[in-house]
Amino acid sequence: MHFMSPAKMAAVAAAEPTIPTAAVVLAAGEGTRMKSKLPKVMHAVAGRPLVQHALTTLSAEGLSPLVVVVGPGMEQVAAAVAPHKTVVQNDRKGTGHAVLQAKDVLNGFEGDVLIAFGDTPFVTAATVAKMRAARQLPNAPKVIVLGFTPPHPGDYGRLIVGADGLERIVEAKDATPEERAVRLCNSGIMLVDGKILWPLLADVGAHNAKGEYYLTDVVGLARKAGYTCGVVEGETDELMGINSRADLAKAEAVAQEQLRRAAMDNGVTLQAPETVFFSADTKLGRDVQIGPFVVFGPGVTVDDGAVIKGFCHIEGAHISSGAVIGPHARLRPGAEIGPDAHVGNFVEIKNATLEAGAKVNHLSYVGDARVGAKANVGAGTITANYDGFNKSHTDIGVGASIGSNTVLVAPVKIGDGAMTGAGAVVTKDVPANGLAINSARQENKTDFAAKYRELKRATKTKPPR
Repeated sequence: MHFMSPAKMAAVAAAEPTIPTAAVVLAAGEGTRMKSKLPKVMHAVAGRPLVQHALTTLSAEGLSPLVVVVGPGMEQVAAAVAPHKTVVQNDRKGTGHAVLQAKDVLNGFEGDVLIAFGDTPFVTAATVAKMRAARQLPNAPKVIVLGFTPPHPGDYGRLIVGADGLERIVEAKDATPEERAVRLCNSGIMLVDGKILWPLLADVGAHNAKGEYYLTDVVGLARKAGYTCGVVEGETDELMGINSRADLAKAEAVAQEQLRRAAMDNGVTLQAPETVFFSADTKLGRDVQIGPFVVFGPGVTVDDGAVIKGFCHIEGAHISSGAVIGPHARLRPGAEIGPDAHVGNFVEIKNATLEAGAKVNHLSYVGDARVGAKANVGAGTITANYDGFNKSHTDIGVGASIGSNTVLVAPVKIGDGAMTGAGAVVTKDVPANGLAINSARQENKTDFAAKYRELKRATKTKPPR
């Protein structure tokens, strides 16, 4: 904090937040530069909507209640942030006006209020904790602004700090040459003593070119009322805002680099890290090995020692210890891969359980099914689980052997130790240790192939010249 002595800064770092803190997350922006029907905060980074990144961090830091300000017609955002409360900013009259929409919801709340943004996904819990800690000290500032020092300050508002703290926020277009030379910039995020927040916002005017009520005016009004204001500085990368598709791509790159580094730091081997893509909620055990060009969608857990070979796509799945997946496998939501099970090349698993040691190694689709322990599913097998109206279940017993190109027409049960012949179409249950076949008996015709070729050569029409 720029106005504190080293001793006070150390005290801030050691302070444990004790003041209850609520949060107002601004998410009403239309995001016109995204050129999308999807609200800006619903665009995803690392498989998670931007606004959910912010809420996840704030919830982890213990902020409550969390109130999200949305625009009219943003029911999709409201659904995505549930069970957190939402309020609607029907007229978009600036950030100060947006925060005011949460006043009634927070009526009776006694504590601090953090104002954050739904399109700034990388603010860390540590930074939020540092802001809260700055409010714990004796004679703490009533307003804490989160600043940062980018390499090129450009059009960011400048934070002007004096001997007794933050004096004012100056927009770049209004700054003097001396003020533009200041590199400490405004992120827009601030923490305010709830006792003074609403009176200050009520005094914010709209005397500007846009006729909007700016949250940044709170600092000047607080100073005018005799309150001190302060600054906590965050890292530039964590304060990246998303306003365009190009920003979204940059944010994805930042998120993936962080997730890859965290995975390797926690004992995961990435053969070609730059080609592996994670979701924010991907959970990986130790000694997991991941080959090149693997994509993790949301909801994936991989236990210790599993091997995922290259070119796999995995979403909504659990992979147990010692399992081997791929290459070129697809695990869809509901896939439960047991210990030491194998899922091989060009195999798709959906809403199905492979028990310990089961193998589905080649060119197969297993959906809405259970494959028992140590069962083997031959190449080209499919579970025909959908009849055009309903999904039905296939049960493959322990130690069963399914022949190549078998079609299992659900609902059907293959008993423990049972077998199916190659090419079988199985429409009724097979008893334990039984064999299901339904193809005609093979018949060999002596010299047929040679006679067939001779006949074709004799009747072949010569092509025109």
